[in-house]
Amino acid sequence: MPWILLFFAGLFEVGWAIGLKYTEGFTRLWPSVGTIAAMAISLGLLGVAMKSLPVGTAYAVWVGVGAVGTVILGIVLFNEPLNTLRVASVLLIVAGLVGLKLA
Repeated sequence: MPWILLFFAGLFEVGWAIGLKYTEGFTRLWPSVGTIAAMAISLGLLGVAMKSLPVGTAYAVWVGVGAVGTVILGIVLFNEPLNTLRVASVLLIVAGLVGLKLA
């Protein structure tokens, strides 16, 4: 169960990272409210998951899920570049996450 909570914490991290783009420096009310809510949920789920997972592993997985998801959505939503080096880098992050899960 803690791994599932950690995964969802990472998804909410993606939500707030992408949400930051839409807040326009926290000048838009509803995107700002959604972004702050996603931040709170993400940190809350991370905290619960850390009750039974090692802190270093939990934090690295949380950041990794957030980073991979944010890169993917950046490409899809904002037309950020998609090239071999970016794909290879994301795959290395995923490999690291799998390694931490198996360790």
